[in-house]
Formats: sequence, C-alpha cells, structure tokens
Amino acid sequence: MKENETMMVDMYELTMAQTYFNEGKQNEIVYFEGFFRKIPFENGYALMGGGDEIIDYIQNLKFKKEDVEYLRSLNKFTPEFLTYLENFKFHGTIDMVPDGTPVFGNEPVITVKANLIEAQIIETAVLSYLNSGILFTTAAKRMTEAAGEIPIMEFGARRANTPRAATMASKCSYIAGCSGTSNVKAGMLYGIPVMGTMAHSMVTEEASEYDAFLKFAKSYPNDTVLLVDTYDTLNSGIPNAIRVAKEYLIPNGYQLKGIRIDSGDLAYLSKEARKMLDEAGLTDTKICLSNGLNPTTIRSLKIQGAMMDSIGAGDNIASPKERVGVVYKLVAKEENGKVIPKIKVSSDPFKTIHPGYKKVYRFYDKNTGYALGDVLVFPHEKVDLNHYTLIHPNDETCKKEISNYIVRELQTCIFKDGDLVYKNPTILEKREYCNKEMDTLYEEIRRFENPAIYYVDLSEEVLECKKRLIKEYKGKIKMLGR
Repeated sequence: MKENETMMVDMYELTMAQTYFNEGKQNEIVYFEGFFRKIPFENGYALMGGGDEIIDYIQNLKFKKEDVEYLRSLNKFTPEFLTYLENFKFHGTIDMVPDGTPVFGNEPVITVKANLIEAQIIETAVLSYLNSGILFTTAAKRMTEAAGEIPIMEFGARRANTPRAATMASKCSYIAGCSGTSNVKAGMLYGIPVMGTMAHSMVTEEASEYDAFLKFAKSYPNDTVLLVDTYDTLNSGIPNAIRVAKEYLIPNGYQLKGIRIDSGDLAYLSKEARKMLDEAGLTDTKICLSNGLNPTTIRSLKIQGAMMDSIGAGDNIASPKERVGVVYKLVAKEENGKVIPKIKVSSDPFKTIHPGYKKVYRFYDKNTGYALGDVLVFPHEKVDLNHYTLIHPNDETCKKEISNYIVRELQTCIFKDGDLVYKNPTILEKREYCNKEMDTLYEEIRRFENPAIYYVDLSEEVLECKKRLIKEYKGKIKMLGR
C-alpha cells in the first residue's frame, strides 16, 4: 500500500530534530532498537509483523511541499530547518526480523542505524506499524493454534480501528494461518482468498426467512451458505435452509454448501443442527460458527464436542483488547569512529534497557530443530558453534549450557545506506515460513496456560557493559547529591 506517511510523526520528534539541527548534529550516527518488554496475551511467544508497512513507509518517506508549508505555519521551525526537511531522505541502514518469526521480550525486532535526525523522525510510524503488526499476527496465530485443523475465516474489518488497520490485520492473519478474509481490499492487494455469505439484514429485509434464503441460493447456487440464527436457529433457520436445499438446490443439481450460526449456545446448537442436516440427507453441508470467538471459547467448544467445520473470527484478531508496547530506544552512538553504548536506566529494573548496538542469534537443536534460546551479543563477538552459556539478563547465576546446535542471526538487512536491499517474499512464502517457524517452538512455549519462559539472554560482554553503565549512572547521581 504505497502511501506517504511522512507526517505521521509526533511533534516532539520534530522539535528535537530542529534542536539537533541547530547544534550541527545532523551527521551524528546513532543506533536505535525497537523491542517490546512483555509478550501480549500472557502468551509464550509473539509473532513479528509490520515489516511490509515499514518498508513501504521508508520507500515513500518525503516531506511534500504542503507538509513543509503546514509546519511553517506553526511558527516553531526555522527557515533553514524547513529547507532541510524539503530535501529530507532516509540514508540509514535498517535490520529487521522477518514477518512471521516468533519473537520475545527485550530482543530487538528492528535496529536503525542512521543520522540522529533521520532516526528520530521515523520513530512514531515505525512503532505504530510494529505495535499493530505484532499484535494482529500474534492474535491470529493464537486463534489458529486453538482451532487446530479447523479453518478460520478472518472477518474483522468492521471491528478494526481504521480501514488501513483492517487491511493490515487481514494480511497478518493470513500469514499467521487463517484460511481467508472477508476484506475484499486485502484480497485484491495481497491475493488472499476472499470469503463471505450474508448478514442478518438480508433476512430481516425480506418478507420471510425462506424468501431470503431462496433468493440468495438462486444468486449463488454453487456457494450457498445460509445464516440461520436470525429468528430461531432450530425451529426456523435450519428448517428453512433444508427446505431451500430440497426444493431448489438439489432439484437443480446443486447442494447446500453450509450454514453459519452466529449467536446462542454454539455447542448445543451446532450439535442439534448436525443431527437435523444429517437426518435430511444433507451430510455434506458444513457448519460454520462465529460470534466473538477467541482462543478460550474455541478450545471450550472443541471440548464440548461442538460440530464446526469452519470458524468466522473478527473482533479478537482485528481489534483485540491487548497491546504490545514496542518501544524505540537509543542504544549507541558513534564517536571518533567508535560505537559507544548508551543506556536508559529506570528505578524499575524491568525498564532498564540492554545497552549497545547488538545482534540477535537463535540456537536450534541439531537433532530436533527446536529453538533452544536467543542471545544478544555485540557485533564483534563470535558465537561459539560448539558450546554456549546463556546468561539470564537479571540474574547472572541463572545459566543454561547448550551444545549440539546450529545458530541463526534473526535480523536481516532491509535498507543499506538508504537503499532497499531486501527481496520481500510473497505472502504465500511468508505464510509457509511462519508455519515452519512455529514448528521450531516447544509445545511448552506454545501452550495457552502458563507457557514456559523462552530464554532471551545476554552474552557476558553485553551483561558486563550493562552493569558498568548502571554503576556509572549511579555514581553520577551520587555526585549530584541525590
């Protein structure tokens, strides 16, 4: 979706940028990392998303004439700085974890190396795309994990915050394993299978439920799926659906493809519906269940023996009641040819960042292919290919010895000195990749209740750097008499 979102920037980023400009820091090279601290949904993993949107955003990053004129009207920026913005272009390097990859707390999903102004100006848009993309992809994967082999149609467009968010959610849900979407725009843009039947309004608009069903069947005889819960599922909806099948579809060489139940006791109604359809000889007619379903209700329906051949899900993919909380922090800057680590310290240890420009590596068991843990290291460090000790970031006495593994760097270079160097996979390739990546996670990580904690640890050098910078910070505070 090629759109210019350059003005999607918080005001403080522009006021800081002008300050940097006034101080002559526009050529100062810095490193920012985007990461989240806590996995959403109390899940054992999250899934990367939003990368496509960030690529499009950077490619279309340019202050238009009307943008600069608006900023001029605010009387906050100098003519020299506005001229700088008129010629603004991103010249930096971006490394990012590919969409569909399992990601975990406190590891960088994106690293930006750029001059101080460029790195600061892109903050808001990058965070917006990451927070949305990771949330949508993770929410959808939780749904498909709960459903197992039962296909899920995503139809949350009307529940999303904006049409653009809806289309992003549809794309992310397909990568995460949903079978298709009701969102026609997403289907057009990304080649996602589009699906849909009818709404209750089509039934209530007609003189009778039967008339509505019959007219729909005549319009789509090869794809007749009827919404049967408008009035009374068992006493009206299903009998009328069966009547349409017997009186029109079957005599004309068609069959009733399916019914959808969108309210009531879905477990009970679906089992009774299955009996009624089978007794009528409609054993091939499928049952779709919907109505605000989430992973918990889906698993509950399965336990209760609900008869469902497919699921319609919207709210809890496109508009889940959860947040990711990706942050964008300065971790290093270049001084005299050296990369100097920087740290943000908090009285809450949970919010004290891991300093320095870092790489993220994932270890996989050679025999099983399962992921053993991730480690954050400085770029000059060499990861031992035979034996490694993972060290807990907040408790260095908590260590895990691993061996017999292969190592993979998680991030890949997307932009190099402002140029796109990444060949973006197709959506089908991303879907397949996501599925394979999920297979590398132990079941204990993937379970819904009290999942096991995945190791995201630090190298000894990163840990020692963090301890040293915290000590230096505390020393400065002490000197100030605080």
